[in-house]
Amino acid sequence: MTKQHPAGDAAAIPFDPGPRASIAVAGTAQRFPVRRIYCVGQNYRSHALEMGANPDREPPFFFMKPSDAVRDDGAIIAYPPATRDLHHEVELIVAIGRAGAGIAAGTALKHVFGYAVGLDLTRRDLQAAARRIGRPWETSKAFDGSAPVGALLPAIGSALPEQSAIRMRVQGEVRQEATLAQLIWPVPEILAQLSTLFELMPGDLVFTGTPAGVGPLAVGDLVEAHIDGLPELSIRIGPPATGTAAA
Repeated sequence: MTKQHPAGDAAAIPFDPGPRASIAVAGTAQRFPVRRIYCVGQNYRSHALEMGANPDREPPFFFMKPSDAVRDDGAIIAYPPATRDLHHEVELIVAIGRAGAGIAAGTALKHVFGYAVGLDLTRRDLQAAARRIGRPWETSKAFDGSAPVGALLPAIGSALPEQSAIRMRVQGEVRQEATLAQLIWPVPEILAQLSTLFELMPGDLVFTGTPAGVGPLAVGDLVEAHIDGLPELSIRIGPPATGTAAA
């Protein structure tokens, strides 16, 4: 028989869960609450080639980041522990505003709330080690601050022009540059594929992949991400957090 404790004896939750993770909405004081972050792997042919992968149009694969990995424009992101090879990956981010599962590509844009430019920061050495032995990518992709996202531009049901440039600079030098037309799987098809695996819900973010030119970041680097028509994203890489060290 389970012993009953008086209400006054119940243990109090020892922490404040804090606010839900969110990103800015351009031109407003509102915040877009983030539910889940889905990421598409190697969705530009040029990047697949530079990573030694098959560049042919195979079904997309997905991985995830925690929602509290998001950071706003202007953030200083501590160089993460357990790596000596932190990499940048600039990406188009799709924000979901309408739930759906088994979505048809032809109607997928009806589920889009808006778009932003973001960075998929990656501990490349940990990713390479995981790939060699077939282990998951979480340690390389899901660390604190690994998902900086610029202000979200509402564009309900709309697509961005295919010829929109996507570009990233480090210390003023262009490192990555392409157009959205070079996506292997465009946004409607990504959402259709993803919705066969998960029910997409309002608040979900989808990182759509990065073009070629990924490379290392160092403490002090200013990273500037751009997609035509969207608010800019700028972050700086700060020193490791107190009590942490590189691998």
